[in-house]
Amino acid sequence: MTGTSAPTSRGILASVGSSLAFAGVYFVTPMLAPASAEAVWGIRNLVTIPLIVLALLVVRQWHLVRDIAARIRRRPLLAVGVFVCGLLVSAQLWVFSWAPLHGRGLQVALGYFLLPLVLVVIGKFLYGDRLVWWQWVAAAIAAAGVAVELVRVGGVSWETLLVSLGYPVYFVLRRALGTAHLGGMFWEFVAVAPFAVVFLGRELAAGASTAANPALWWAAPVFALWTGVALMLYLTASRLLTMSLFGLLSYLEPALLVVASLLNGERIAAGEWVIYGAIWTAVTVLLLGGVMTLLAERRAGPRPDPDTSG
Repeated sequence: MTGTSAPTSRGILASVGSSLAFAGVYFVTPMLAPASAEAVWGIRNLVTIPLIVLALLVVRQWHLVRDIAARIRRRPLLAVGVFVCGLLVSAQLWVFSWAPLHGRGLQVALGYFLLPLVLVVIGKFLYGDRLVWWQWVAAAIAAAGVAVELVRVGGVSWETLLVSLGYPVYFVLRRALGTAHLGGMFWEFVAVAPFAVVFLGRELAAGASTAANPALWWAAPVFALWTGVALMLYLTASRLLTMSLFGLLSYLEPALLVVASLLNGERIAAGEWVIYGAIWTAVTVLLLGGVMTLLAERRAGPRPDPDTSG
């Protein structure tokens, strides 16, 4: 029992730490104004690359980087797929910086609440995953909330759609390419690094942002390092926890993003309470169902694991 409880405890701490760190990033991002979201993304991308390298070396998985390089040499078209994945994840990281800088943090947080529900539906219809009744109920409640929002304003915000639909496309493409691991992430960040250099270089050359906010010279690198550490904690949690527990704990982050957005002065409009209420209700159903499943599995006892050797 102690052999499994220690990694689980560390995984829970890593997951909670990651959510707190990302929420902190969200909260302090407006303090980087007037820097552009593109420049913020640029320095974040460049600082994260060596952190990914460090993580790969620590977990002794650098061979994943070499494997993808070898595959690209055999099939150069794979490089296009990796580049597209880099663009997709960069769009997510960019909007994560853009939204709090422009008072749209709540819309992005809603996208993160909606994301697991979209993944449930994609898993069912694309990969044939089996859904239990409470997952269907959660999906139906979320769909009803989205339908009401479509009738109310004619659509859902592009920020919410970018997160809730963009990430699934990214995940599906990575799985199809066989690059859904840390080595794939390394090449994705490297593929878009030239754009990061251009955006950051243009911002520094203009000098307007650093002149208006001299603290950017140290705050921006610290911010980038902070986000990199949050990413490493997230990846650590995904490695130490079961998928069910990891998924349940992941709901903490969007909840904290909402808190950070409200602390930054954003407010939920009266008409938006319907879709927020629907999504939060759906998330609650998923959480309760997930907890009941975990408890049932624990009562049933551990099952033999064929991959425990070594």
